[in-house]
Amino acid sequence: MRRVALLGALSVTGVLVMAAATYAQNTPYIGYVYPAGGQRGTTFEVRLGGQRLTTMESAVVSGPGVTAEVTRFYRRLSNQEMVILRDQLKELQRHAAKLAKTKKPVPPHVTHQIKRVQRRLDEYVNRAACSSHSDIAFLRVTVGPNATAGAREIRLVTARGVSNPLVFHVGQVPEVTRKPMKTCAFQILGKEYLAQRKRPPEEEEVDVMTPCTMNGQIASGEVNRYRFAAKKGQRLVISSKARELIPYIADAVPGWFQPVLSLHNALGEEVAFNDDFRFKPDPTMYYEVPADGEYVLSITDAIYRGREDFVYRVTVSEAPFVTSVFPLGGQRGKVGDLEMDGWNLDGAQLRLPPENAWGGIQKIRAVKNGVVSNTVPFALSWMQEVFDQESNDDVAHAQKVQRPIVVNGRIDRADDWDVFAVDCKAGQKIVAEVQARRLDSPVDSMLKITDSAGKILAINDDRSDPGLGLNTHHADSYLMISAPADGTYYVHLGDTTRSGGPEYAYRLRISHPLPDFELRIVPSSLAIRSKGAMPLSVYAIRKDGFRGDIRLQLKSPADAFVQGTAVLPADKEMIKVPLRTTLKVTEQPLDVVIVGKAKVGEREIVRRAVAAEDRMQAFLWRHLVPAQQFKVTVFNPAIRPSPKRLPPELTEEEMKKYAPADPKAPAKFSQKQIAGRLRQLKSLYGESLLTDDFYFRKVAECQAAM
Repeated sequence: MRRVALLGALSVTGVLVMAAATYAQNTPYIGYVYPAGGQRGTTFEVRLGGQRLTTMESAVVSGPGVTAEVTRFYRRLSNQEMVILRDQLKELQRHAAKLAKTKKPVPPHVTHQIKRVQRRLDEYVNRAACSSHSDIAFLRVTVGPNATAGAREIRLVTARGVSNPLVFHVGQVPEVTRKPMKTCAFQILGKEYLAQRKRPPEEEEVDVMTPCTMNGQIASGEVNRYRFAAKKGQRLVISSKARELIPYIADAVPGWFQPVLSLHNALGEEVAFNDDFRFKPDPTMYYEVPADGEYVLSITDAIYRGREDFVYRVTVSEAPFVTSVFPLGGQRGKVGDLEMDGWNLDGAQLRLPPENAWGGIQKIRAVKNGVVSNTVPFALSWMQEVFDQESNDDVAHAQKVQRPIVVNGRIDRADDWDVFAVDCKAGQKIVAEVQARRLDSPVDSMLKITDSAGKILAINDDRSDPGLGLNTHHADSYLMISAPADGTYYVHLGDTTRSGGPEYAYRLRISHPLPDFELRIVPSSLAIRSKGAMPLSVYAIRKDGFRGDIRLQLKSPADAFVQGTAVLPADKEMIKVPLRTTLKVTEQPLDVVIVGKAKVGEREIVRRAVAAEDRMQAFLWRHLVPAQQFKVTVFNPAIRPSPKRLPPELTEEEMKKYAPADPKAPAKFSQKQIAGRLRQLKSLYGESLLTDDFYFRKVAECQAAM
């Protein structure tokens, strides 16, 4: 029986801390995937760049309908290995030239080997711009015709663990993919042009037919252009995905690829432009075509940076696109009709969460003629909900509410304030919390609580929510106060930018404290040695003053684990908890579920821990980026992956013919270099880059020098 135990926090020892450091050094990592998606019903090649991928075995994509198969792998080569490969290529080319000179056909296996070695040499970069992209994996991805459209996660599985996840989209329209970029070279100050991509002019602009999704990568200083024909009256939605694909790039400022979109007509006039969509870095724009003709869409980085991980997907279509819904949420099981705003929504219907959906933020989308829109967040709560009633712009006209309640409202116009009155006894606590930016509303809220005399008791602009790892501007407000006396208190809500309009929606919770918590576990995958243990970090996001102990338990799969507990103490926001296994190996990564339980009075709260990756933004800030799954593998370190190709055993007589012609010639290598060169030859041979004849001659050279 497979058994894994979650141990108490006090059992974390120095051995486990060292194991964690070793794990961090050996964990596979992927920095980009290109293309970052594909159309349903297609098969295509995908390129991933990362590091520590040498023992790669397979790839996994979350959700049904998508499969991925590893076709080849290029590890980072040393300068010495490049010399060996160049010698091999020259020898093969000389052999082919001799055959051609005598008008003899070149055997297919020789032609194939020349292409294989040349392709490998072409990928070499002496000094990569980002060393963590130096290992290259190639996959064959098949997206089934019935695969659900939207975002998935793709990971690589190696003999030593599972990589971090990256976003991979299932698309609905035909796709065009530019030639993948090779690993970018490091740029030297003052000589940046030497490292820039040398691309022929004809590749700068690509002809496409809409609807279409364009996949590309932006190199330093590049602009990619797409030419397409459009007819008068077409209502085009041009949407991009870039930051959504790779949320944080550690060594880039502001921390992600910032795309800029512009559309020009046949005369070269700019007719549309967008560098972000509201507060989101990925631009989206709507254009109603005024006349038949050709149009050119261009995309570049805002400050002309670029690298192989500056990956984008841009879709031009007449698909439905939701810009906002109202209200931004509802009571579980009682969600009524919603207002929906956006583009190409005539005849579209919103797909709401099921009645039994769990509380919190869900994702909803519109459907029109079988085509689904983008997703928008939608909050569910268990509390009574009401709408704000204008005009409630000041204390004299404040809207009376009773706790606990959620108010769905709008900042209707510039400088609008919504005011709500609530009665409270002395010593009772009032909590006021805004959900707006977390629900894709442009509201940058400001909250204040006053007493009946107009005295400000508390005021708040922004409050960080570490549970939303993709947000960098935490614009939602939060207050909790104790009422100093019996009386009526007023909650004022406005926008700090003094903006307003129909899309400026919010949800305002006014209640007593509702102690609660969320959990994040980092990293989102774990590799454990046979019958060993490995620590993971568990973060508690405490709400409304909750300071109780949280008991952590393994939940599933039920037949794989022995129930154990660990406690995240009341005074801790994070602990390291070891995961221990009695397994020797796992054939496939296991999907593991961990839950946290806590007591609030007589009520027990149970929350599932969300897997996350600890990501750095622009050399400084760190974010917990949620993942869809928590993957665990168990491996036996004594088992080494078998070489894919082993040299045949040769007799002494056979070996003699490979001996150097002059055994007394000065040795080419020192004794110290020979062992390393033999390892390099063995590795290159195992990767099918060397012929038998070439390999044995080079080995004989080393043996003669020993």
